[in-house]
Amino acid sequence: MSTDMNLGRKAIHDKLESQITIAQARLETLKAKAEAAKANAELKAIADLLTAKRAIDRKVDELRKSGETTYQQVKTDVESSVAAFEKSVQAIETRFKAA
Repeated sequence: MSTDMNLGRKAIHDKLESQITIAQARLETLKAKAEAAKANAELKAIADLLTAKRAIDRKVDELRKSGETTYQQVKTDVESSVAAFEKSVQAIETRFKAA
C-alpha cells in the first residue's frame, strides 16, 4: 500500500473519529440534561444511541483492519452509520430546545 493511500486512509479515519467524538460529547451533554429534567423518553433514546455508538466504534475498528477489496464498502457503511448517529443526536437536541 502506498504512503499516499495510507495518509488518505488516516485522514478519513481521523475525520470519522472526530465526528464520532463530537456527537458523543453532545450526547453526553444531552444525557445530563435529560437526567436533570427526569426526561425518561430522552434518556431511553440516549441509551439507545450510546449502544449505537459502540457499534460504530466496532465498525471503525473494522475499517482500520479492512483490506483493499473491502475498504470502500466498510467506509461507506461507517460514514452512513456516523451520519445517522449525528442526525439522531441532533433530533434529541431539537426536542430539548423545543421543551
